[in-house]
Amino acid sequence: MDEPAAPTPPLVAVVGATATGKSDLAIALARALDGEVLNADALQFYRGMDIGTAKVTAEERQGIPHHLLDILDVTEEASVSAYQSAARAAIAQIRSRGRVPILVGGSGLYVRAAVDDIAFPPTDPAVRTRLEARLATEGTDTLHRELAEKDSEAAATIGAQDARRIVRALEVGELTGKPFTAFLPRHEYLEPGTLQLGLNLPRPVLHERIAVRVDRMVERGLLEEIRTLREQGLDKGRTARRAIGYEQGLAVLDGTMSCAEAIESTVVGTRRLVRKQDTWFRRDPRVTWLDAAAPDLVETALAPVEAALTAARSHPDA
Repeated sequence: MDEPAAPTPPLVAVVGATATGKSDLAIALARALDGEVLNADALQFYRGMDIGTAKVTAEERQGIPHHLLDILDVTEEASVSAYQSAARAAIAQIRSRGRVPILVGGSGLYVRAAVDDIAFPPTDPAVRTRLEARLATEGTDTLHRELAEKDSEAAATIGAQDARRIVRALEVGELTGKPFTAFLPRHEYLEPGTLQLGLNLPRPVLHERIAVRVDRMVERGLLEEIRTLREQGLDKGRTARRAIGYEQGLAVLDGTMSCAEAIESTVVGTRRLVRKQDTWFRRDPRVTWLDAAAPDLVETALAPVEAALTAARSHPDA
């Protein structure tokens, strides 16, 4: 008699704002569940951007395999569609070893790319260049009016001065013949058993953590890290050079900002990022929110995961 098929381990995602302790919880869950960790922080894709992104060190990983860290040079551009393919391949490989995949990160669209049933529309450099040239000569108002004629639903959700999204919506319409909104993320898991655990902290506590974190980054040598990355082409990286902390560090090296001003700007920028992250993840009703400061955080987080594992064992073919 054939043995029953082993249940498929659920995909567990640890999400939330910067500085809430996501990496620590992901590693603790991996240790408890015999899992492996999968990065969903877009800035941690970059080799050498370690201190300023709070990337977990080899020692902090405690022997837990981590995937999709250090996969890009600072001159390269991150692609959410490329990430989706790489993340799903990594998830399949982790499961092939009988282990639980644990996704962790605060880059909302990258999390959604991994966990949700989303298709990303194509892009064409020639079309994009042509539209951007028109933008420069005709202005955003003209292109927004054109978008309203071709895709009224997209135009209603994209601000008249949001040049980047206007160009992208027109590009998608030209390349696919479909409205831009047809490709917007929906709250629909690719795998029904997926779990999202969100970490929550009171805003004053989080603000204090951010201030302490930035000071420690500077003490650990953030400016030296940025100087080294500049030698590797950081100034040429459209995404990497604009990262919070790195943009300020470049200004310090150029003499246009003092170290104290850079620290303050980094703290303020990180607080702004936290608000955006919180708004993004709060819009998703499927996230189970946990108190990041609770002494029994790991046990609380494990409860829904173990319930999902029990359900999978009971219905291995579901």
